[in-house]
Amino acid sequence: MTPLERVTKTLHHEEADHVPAYPLCNSISWKNYGIGYDEWSTDYIKCAEAIIKETEDLQLDVICTLIDLSVEAADFGMKVNYFPDKAATPDTERFIKNIDEYDKIQCINPRETPRMSNMIKMTQYLAEKKGKEYPIIPFVFGPMGILSMLTGLEYLLVDCMKRKNRDTVKKAINLIGDVLIDYSDALIDAGAHTIMFDTLFSSKTIMRANMWDEFEGPSMQRIAEHVHARGCMVMIHNCGDGIYFKEQIDRMHPEAISMLYLPPDCSSMQELKETYGSVTTIIGHIDPGFLMVADEDHLRALCREQLDAYKKDGGFILATGCEYPANLDDTFARIMVEEAQTYGKYGI
Repeated sequence: MTPLERVTKTLHHEEADHVPAYPLCNSISWKNYGIGYDEWSTDYIKCAEAIIKETEDLQLDVICTLIDLSVEAADFGMKVNYFPDKAATPDTERFIKNIDEYDKIQCINPRETPRMSNMIKMTQYLAEKKGKEYPIIPFVFGPMGILSMLTGLEYLLVDCMKRKNRDTVKKAINLIGDVLIDYSDALIDAGAHTIMFDTLFSSKTIMRANMWDEFEGPSMQRIAEHVHARGCMVMIHNCGDGIYFKEQIDRMHPEAISMLYLPPDCSSMQELKETYGSVTTIIGHIDPGFLMVADEDHLRALCREQLDAYKKDGGFILATGCEYPANLDDTFARIMVEEAQTYGKYGI
């Protein structure tokens, strides 16, 4: 069974040969390919080849294009700093410094802007090289996350709470959402099997559920409906504490949700499986921070606990809840894959 066949069955809530494994190891692939993080982030062919090499070497079941969270914000005008040994980050000087500058956000063509066009090209490259064997999943930051990069998180939240600024914020989110619809079209045309949207704000870590639903919910609903209408699947990634499953499922009807922490309406993994396991596929949720202090036995036990809770009837991909630590070697990733292939095997 190929990884694409395995993941497809899993997303349809069917038991494959074993649970798919997806520790998100893009963050270490550049080292094993012998290039710097900055070169990996900006050369889409070298980036794609590094991800392919890592995927095949570790026997991963998913190819995702996550590089860093600055891709879309950079094309909207945010200055981004690149480093040889860590992910790119937005500059400390904010692109939007006050509410009067929100009109600096203009509609852009993602097929022509530097970073998003590179992601489109990389998706096509990966699809042509490996799309018949692996699910190709572009990673896209949600509109509110992009806006927070441009304004600064603290300032955006203040604007959301000021009644006189709320419509301005919503207008900007909707404009960014329009661009993401165009971006999604280009990624689908390039060969994406599904698109994973990072809805960072949809967790109690940042804001109340009804506030997320008011500000980003309508835009994400439009995007998800468009992607589904194109015959492409929708995934969500959110590594915030208390991720809002219910609200996002109501808005987006995602085929899968990648998460680090349990939603606030579930007190256990068993309750999560019972409540949402037939509605969406669960992706997760080994804590990357835990891997910094883990030992092999403890990690195996944690993998098996999650496999016991989630693997029945499919609908589960064993993964890290966020990026694999960039300063670790791949030992723990290999252990996760081994546990998925052995302890996560079906029919035993």
